[in-house]
Parts: sequence; structure tokens; C-alpha cells
Amino acid sequence: MDRSTLTEQYLTRLCEQPTSAVELRGRQQDDTLLASHYRGGFLSRPLFLGHEERERLMADLETFRTALLSLPDRLFDGDLGAFARAVGLTEVQVRAILRSRGTGMTRMARADLCVDESGFKLLEANMTSALGGMDNGVMARALLEHPLLADFADRHRLGYVDTVSELLHTMYAETGLVPQSRPVIALADWPSSYQSGWGAFLEEFCAHLQSLGVDAHPCHIGQFDYRDGRVWLGDRAVDIIHRIFLVEDLLESPEAPALMDQVLDAASAGQVKLFVPLDAELFASKTALAMLSDEQNRHLFSAEELAGLDRILPWTRIVRPGKVTLETGEAVELIDYALAHRHDLVLKPTVLHGGSGVVLGWDESVTPESWAEHLDAALGSPYVLQRRIRPVTELFPDENGRLQPWVTVWGVFTMARGFAGVLARGTRADADTGVVNVANGAHAGTALYELPPARTCR
Repeated sequence: MDRSTLTEQYLTRLCEQPTSAVELRGRQQDDTLLASHYRGGFLSRPLFLGHEERERLMADLETFRTALLSLPDRLFDGDLGAFARAVGLTEVQVRAILRSRGTGMTRMARADLCVDESGFKLLEANMTSALGGMDNGVMARALLEHPLLADFADRHRLGYVDTVSELLHTMYAETGLVPQSRPVIALADWPSSYQSGWGAFLEEFCAHLQSLGVDAHPCHIGQFDYRDGRVWLGDRAVDIIHRIFLVEDLLESPEAPALMDQVLDAASAGQVKLFVPLDAELFASKTALAMLSDEQNRHLFSAEELAGLDRILPWTRIVRPGKVTLETGEAVELIDYALAHRHDLVLKPTVLHGGSGVVLGWDESVTPESWAEHLDAALGSPYVLQRRIRPVTELFPDENGRLQPWVTVWGVFTMARGFAGVLARGTRADADTGVVNVANGAHAGTALYELPPARTCR
């Protein structure tokens, strides 16, 4: 089956047995880990994904990943620093990234996608250990406690991936440590982020990891001590720093680089394992998406690679004067085109996250004059223009059991063993929230996927 068929059949079951959103969401509202971040905002059902759809999506994401990681070699003769500058990083950030290069690129990522009439379309690719939504397995277990969904999942062989388990497997695989040694793991955020609210969530997340037998502790990097050839958190010698801080934190203050240098020095000296090195964030830049989308670079990729990229990657261009080619093959002046077609475009900063700095050209608050001002300010700065994706709506039961249309974003995790679960986010179709993320009030959820066909013995 496919996503649409599974959804239609489940909604038919719901209509035969009307059930309120509160009943369907179950104990998610009472779970301390989920409540610490999502504040009761949960989708009333999971998204669904067919087996063949999942296989195709994973193949396309692997094609995308391979092409993405090849950009420094294909465009910059292997010069990672030149690539870093081209995607919009400052010299301070470039220096830190070059000091924090891993021996191999992490497999840990979350691709944020929407579904339009043609299929999955990529909004952004996040390659870092600081990924939200890894608790979606807890959501799946809570949803499956409702007998209606449990029966439907059993009949259609639907399952889910525990993303936290995949995180731990990937962490151990990439640091070379084994879980049997019970390494001390510090989930380390940046001080300002930790103190402004993320600390509370990390405390709950570490408590969840501890319940799984993991020696995990929340902190910010200003709490580390460096002595006796080790990194210490209080009286604990740390084996793995699970990096929650970001390369953009280097720009917070003049003192920021020195604070991060201490961590990088310790990792470089082998005193601690850093999960994930900073170089991964280069490939999360939206400028990298523009490099893959740009018609001037298409000759670098095979026909098979281009087919996979074209399926999931929307038209994306770096904001700068000059001609670009549209999907139709027509050449246009980018700025003139953007001014005339703002309702079809979104303006995005290349290296920020969480929707920061994004301007939706079709938003009611964006006038032709303000759009022109945003474009002018973006010229010469690290920004891209991306084609607007018009997602299909998904129906979800409301508090009275009636089906309401929502706009959803799929956060598809990939890790060392491949597909690693889904964080779903959604807002009511009639809500004026702009970017669909939890910070803007989106509800969170997960997905169930069709398990592979059972093998028959002969």
C-alpha cells in the first residue's frame, strides 16, 4: 500500500468509530519527556508510509547525501575551507570546522520534507547531533496503546523505529566505543541556549537515556573542566560529548571561540570523543542545496543522480544578481523574477536553523515593498531563494472526532543502519503560522510505516 491508501483506510475506520483527539493522543500529554518540549501539542494520529514509498524515499535521500558530500571535491578541488566560505560561514567558523573534521562523515541526519502532488520534496537537510524529535518513538508507543490504531497497525503490518536506539547505535559506531563499557556521555549545549530552556529538556532526555542503562548527563560546555588529560563534568570523566551546540554559536560573542576551542582541543588530543564533529554542519547549509539545484552544475552528476535529485529537491538558487534557469529551461534575471513572483518563492538564510530569518513571499504580512527590501538586504549575504512547495493536506480528528485538514512536515531520520524514524510536525490548514515547527506552535507526532513483505520459506 501507499501513504494515501493507508491514510484513507485508517480514516474510514475512525469515521465508523468516531474518537476524539484526546483519546487518540493517549498518555503523550502526561509523559514527562514529551511534556518538557512539546507542551501538550500532539497530532491525533500518526502519518503513514508504504513500504515501496519508504524504499524509494530512502534511495533518493542516499543519492542526495552522496551528491551533497561530493560537492567539495566536484566544485572546490577538495578544499573544504573554500566550500565552507562558499556556503556562507565566517573565518572564525571555518577555522573551527577545519579543526573539527571527522575521519568520516556522520550518518546521522534528519531530512525535513513536505509532500506535494508529485511526492516528497526536501525543505532542508540537517546533519548534526543536535537534532530535535528523537523522542518520536515514545509518541508511537503512546498512540499504539489505543485499540483502534493497534488493530489497524496489526492488520496492515505497520511498525515504527525507535530513533533513540538508532541514535545510540550510531554514536557508539562512530566514536568506536562499545555500550558494554558504559561510557560517560555529556549532552552539551551552548550556555545561553541551555539556560534559556533547553536545559530542562536535556535533563528529561538524559533521564530517558538513563532508564535505558546509558550513563548520560545534561550540561553546557562552560561547565567542563580540563585536567589530567581528560574532560570532566563535576567528578565524572567524560568519554563522549554529544554535541548540542552549533557552529552558529561561535558568532554569539567575542568570547565564544575560546570557549569552543577548549572542547575542540580536547577532542583533537584524543581526551574525549566528539559526536558529531563540526564539519557535518557545512552540508546542512541551504547554499549546498542551491549548488545541487543549479543548472550550471548538472553536468557533474550522472543521469541516475539527477533523477533522484529532481524527485526531491525543489528549485533553489543563491541570491545574487544575474541570470538563472527556471524549471522550464527559461533563462531569467533572478532578482527581477523574484520581485515579480514572490507568491511562489521563499527567502531563506543559508546557515541558520529553526526557521530563523525565513521570509515567505506569499505571507499576508509580506508586501511587495517589504519583499523588495528583504531581497535587497539578502544580496551579498548568505541567502537562497527556493520554490514554494504546496503540500497536500492531511486530515486529523479534532476534539469532537471531526476530521480537519492540517499541513504537515516529515522529519525523516537516517542513521548508521538507514531509516531511523520520523518526527512529524503539523499545523491546522487555516492557521497563520508561517514556518511549520514546534517553536511556532506546531503539533508534534510520528509515523508508522509498512513493514517489508514477509519472506516465505521453501
